[in-house]
Amino acid sequence: MKKAILGELSPTKFLQKYWQKKPLLIRNAYPGFGDLLTKEKLISLSTKNEVQSRLVQYKQKQWSLSYGPFKANNLKKLSGTWALLVQDVNHFIPQAQTLLKEFNFIPHARLDDLMVSFAPNGGGVGPHFDSYDVFLLQGTGKRVWQISKQKDQTLVPNAPLRILKNFNPEQEWLLEPGDMLYLPPNYAHHGIAVGDCMTYSIGFRAPSHQLLINEFLMYLQDRLELPGIYSDPDLKVHAHPAEISTQMIQKISSVLKKMTFDKKDVQHFLGRFLTEPKSHVFFDPPKSPLTKIKFLNKISKSGIHLDLKSQLLFSKDCIFMNGETYSLKSLMKKDLIKLADHREINFKGAIHKNTADLLYEWYLNGYVV
Repeated sequence: MKKAILGELSPTKFLQKYWQKKPLLIRNAYPGFGDLLTKEKLISLSTKNEVQSRLVQYKQKQWSLSYGPFKANNLKKLSGTWALLVQDVNHFIPQAQTLLKEFNFIPHARLDDLMVSFAPNGGGVGPHFDSYDVFLLQGTGKRVWQISKQKDQTLVPNAPLRILKNFNPEQEWLLEPGDMLYLPPNYAHHGIAVGDCMTYSIGFRAPSHQLLINEFLMYLQDRLELPGIYSDPDLKVHAHPAEISTQMIQKISSVLKKMTFDKKDVQHFLGRFLTEPKSHVFFDPPKSPLTKIKFLNKISKSGIHLDLKSQLLFSKDCIFMNGETYSLKSLMKKDLIKLADHREINFKGAIHKNTADLLYEWYLNGYVV
């Protein structure tokens, strides 16, 4: 039986001692780990329009960055120092979901994606830092990782990537297949391939406060209804007609203070925000959908699972699927929470009518299969 991804460390101890605090190297975190996909399959993914991919090259002491989709033949002809990075591999490779389940000790609401990178000997993306938590799991080949807790975040000027100008490594390790390095946010690091190398980056989103505020205000603007219009029956003659008066500023300040929200607003906003598909993600409804009766008969025998691109979260009396909010009635809770936690469910006994109606709606939308 394969040991836990954290080695001898329990999830509780890891969260207490390392999560968002300090790096952790875990030797043989995933014993026998090879690759979920080959270099050729990764290149094939990077040729697709629906896949986000990047090519980083370093030539004549200059960094360059290109965005996919790419042509496979062009990538196969590359020489020198380069790296191919493919985002959201978990949307396209079913086995990737099995890997991500190893990290279920961290809430799904924090998961961003599985990025897979390939680089030939000496390849990488340069010394940099990320604003999110990441687990770097080594696949085929080897990679040297250098890290630093440095405060200097000066970047190389005019570079298309956020490359650190003054990187001063404090620690260095050579990772082999199955080894894993955890890095908290803003920890400088530099990975250098030793021979052909595949690295799996499990990233956990950490939205900025500015982004959260911006998105929340956009959420509120579609839901707030404040009656009344601006009025100033006490208006006086102004010495300067172009001046915005103190009185007007005070009146508008009073109006803006009426813009209030409560925890339920935050709950619903987070559910939508955290499950909203990225702009490049689309779902494919079934071409020849089953009737509802045939659909229910099928899933009662073989179960159901989320589409690889779907995100399902819940909070109290609500469940959130791909940016949409649904009421979580008591008789639906057990099954839908299990589906959210495990991304699949095999039913035991009859399926509640409300659950059946919702699952069929999701099936027609392409959210579940």
